[in-house]
Amino acid sequence: MAVIYIRDTGEEIRGEENVRRFLESQEVLYEYWNPSKLPEDLQNVCHLNDEDKNQVLSTYDEEIRSLAERRGYKKWDVISLNKDTPDLDTLLKKFEQVHTHTEDEVRAITAGSGSFVIKGEETGYFDVRLSPGDVISVPVNTPHFFTLSEEKQVVAVRLFIDPEGWVAHTFNDPEFEKTKS
Repeated sequence: MAVIYIRDTGEEIRGEENVRRFLESQEVLYEYWNPSKLPEDLQNVCHLNDEDKNQVLSTYDEEIRSLAERRGYKKWDVISLNKDTPDLDTLLKKFEQVHTHTEDEVRAITAGSGSFVIKGEETGYFDVRLSPGDVISVPVNTPHFFTLSEEKQVVAVRLFIDPEGWVAHTFNDPEFEKTKS
């Protein structure tokens, strides 16, 4: 279950309704998809082949299509990152820079964990610590980045309006430099 950590105050927000309410106030979509719906051999597994990824998509087909219909997403895929991912540290450095996009950034975590660091209008930067079942959509033009937890592995369903147009635009922010934790 997602946990929110507000960097300026040190406050933690826990519990599905509290998390949902806070994220809604930030215009961030939050949903929860039951991770036990996955076949047992894919639960908590972050080393996936193409067949496994297709099984993840098939398992969550109803949830994916519902979200896509409500929010206008047209394509989706599965990303699997783990210690065996080539150039993982280089890839993470790219992820861990504050940026924006011209469309939402959507992730449904099915295994592993990670955090979105998001800049709120009034709260400043806050971390949304995600685990299996957590689904988040960071709105268009919202400064943010994603990072893995210490275990350095995650599997996530990604949804796009246009994957070709999904480009990170660097957001240089001195305020972020002061909040690094």
